[in-house]
Order: sequence, then structure tokens, then C-alpha cells
Amino acid sequence: MSIGALISARPEELPEGTKGYTIDELAATTGVPSRTIRFYQAKGALAPPIRRGRVAYYDDSHAERLRIVAHLQDRGLSLRAIRDLFQRSEGTDVSVSEWLGVGEKILDAPWTDDRPRVCTEEELVQMLGPLMRPGLLAELGRVALIRREGSSLPATYFLPSPALLQLAVKLQSAGIQLDTAHVAHEIIRRQLSRAADELVEYFVKQIPENEGPEGVSRAVEALRSVGADAVRLVFGQEIERALRSAVEHGRMLPPRKKRR
Repeated sequence: MSIGALISARPEELPEGTKGYTIDELAATTGVPSRTIRFYQAKGALAPPIRRGRVAYYDDSHAERLRIVAHLQDRGLSLRAIRDLFQRSEGTDVSVSEWLGVGEKILDAPWTDDRPRVCTEEELVQMLGPLMRPGLLAELGRVALIRREGSSLPATYFLPSPALLQLAVKLQSAGIQLDTAHVAHEIIRRQLSRAADELVEYFVKQIPENEGPEGVSRAVEALRSVGADAVRLVFGQEIERALRSAVEHGRMLPPRKKRR
């Protein structure tokens, strides 16, 4: 039986030849505590049991769903998201496994080439080039652009974002201090993080209800194809606007010197 069929099953009675479990037997079989099973039922993530008089019985479909729930939770999905995924799959030809395949495809295709890396101190010094000076590595560590791994020699460093480190190096060469660059980075990330959340939520809402996994994939690919270019274009326009406003209102003038 497919995963989609298993999660959408709502049997009124146990099929002939199917083993029935009491809640304690189901807990023993799956390793999921009885308390958790009842909680999943209350939250809509698990189908109700089949009743025979005063006794409630579960079957293999319940055991399978508990395994699926555990698998999805291991992947970081909340119980609410799992419940919604189950509910949306009911009455459709699309199984949960197909929807998960779309999710894996979306997450496995990176939007940038920037990936964390580990390098030796010698490699890091070469990367910094002529800007290398005493105390620079400590400054880079303070703003979380590098992190020393352990205390053994030769020293190795973890770079969370080599691309951001390169940007900081460029700003340093222009005379902009690391602390200033770090604050600028936090301002950009804070604003773009909010914009990214709003955009993803908006695009998801625009996907027609009858669209299956392929429709979702097409929408994401459309966003991917124009997303970075749109950000560069709009950000450039807004920087020009902000600079023009700063000049027109006299905010680009150097601060007045304090009188002694």
C-alpha cells in the first residue's frame, strides 16, 4: 500500500485478517508512548481507532502513520504542518511521498554558491592578502566571519560564509572598518529576511489549489530565475533614492566639529 493510501485511510472496522492493537500494544510495537499517540489523535495527525464495544483497536495503518510522523518530525516539520500535509493529501491522487519529493527538490537546489568551508591559517592569510595585519584574525572572529577550530597546530578556521568574508575584505580595502561592515550586513539581512518570508508566503498563496507537486516546482523555479536579479535591481534603485534624499537634505555633510 502507498504512503498516500496509508495516511488517508479511515477504516470503520478492521479488515479481515488484519491484526488489531490496543493503544498499549501499538505503543510497544512502534516505540511511541501511549500519551503521545493520544496527543497525535487530538491534533489530527493520527486517525481515530476502530472501536469494538468499549475497546479501541488500532491496525497496521496506524503503526505506519506513526512511523511517517516520526520521519517527518526528524526532518524538522512541526506537528501542525504534518497534520496539514496529511489532510491535503486525502482525496487526491498525490501521495505525501510525492509532496516530500518536491520539498527535497526545492531545498536541494541552492540559490547561492556560497558554502561554509574549513581552511588552514595559511590559506586564510592568502585569502586576506595585503590587508593581513596583526589583530585582524581576532577582529574577524569577533564579528563571526571566522571561527578557529580547536587549539591544535597548525591552526584551522571555519568560514560560515566565504563570500561574506570576501565582501568584508573589499570593504576593508576601501577603508571601511569591520565593525561598520558587520552592522551593515545585519541591517541588510534583517530587512531581506523579512522580505523573503513575505515573498515565499505570497507565492505559495498564488499557487492554484488544483496544482500538484509539478505546479509548485514550476512556481519555485520561476521565483528562482528572477529572484536574485530582482533584489539587485530594486536594492540598487532604493540605494540611489536614499543617497539622493541624503544629499538633498544635507545628511551627507560631515558632522560638525565640537567646539572646545
